[in-house]
Amino acid sequence: MRRLHQCVLILATVLGSWLGMQLVHESGHVLGAWLTGGRVVKVVFHPLTISRTDVAPNPRPLVVVWAGPVVGVALPVLAWLAALALRLPGAYLLRFFAGFCPIANGAYIGAGSFDRVGDCGEMLRHGSPIWALWLFGAAGAAAGLGLWHRLGPHFGLGKARGRVSARAAYVSLAGLVVLTVLGFGFDGE
Repeated sequence: MRRLHQCVLILATVLGSWLGMQLVHESGHVLGAWLTGGRVVKVVFHPLTISRTDVAPNPRPLVVVWAGPVVGVALPVLAWLAALALRLPGAYLLRFFAGFCPIANGAYIGAGSFDRVGDCGEMLRHGSPIWALWLFGAAGAAAGLGLWHRLGPHFGLGKARGRVSARAAYVSLAGLVVLTVLGFGFDGE
């Protein structure tokens, strides 16, 4: 049963973090659009696709495009810090998520700069220097890895030898289910 709980915890946390990262990233684009007078036409958030936000008109495209990864990194870190301040049990789950988001957003922006895909293409077309994308990527990777440092035992790794909190495993699984249902509720849009 111990290994089952460990597998549930790890898989649900990683998959939930992927969906959650996309949700907070797109929330950043939406917030950026609203704050700059843009109109959100469509938000694609579906478990089987890569998320996307379409804005038209978009009077400040550079602000909107950078708001996705910036909010997508800042919001999870703020959630983790709030959990720490409130001394919530299982805050390490939010710490994992807070580390996952800068790694994922950083990799997307840093590596995506070479192919000019998605947000990266928009950033470069609207005047962001390529070094800014590389800097964001490197800083995101470093910050995320720093947040992940020493989390292994919470996930049953190392000296923990598979022992994890069953409650944390099922809370993580519940979060994954909620995000998946929310994504399917969007029906791809």
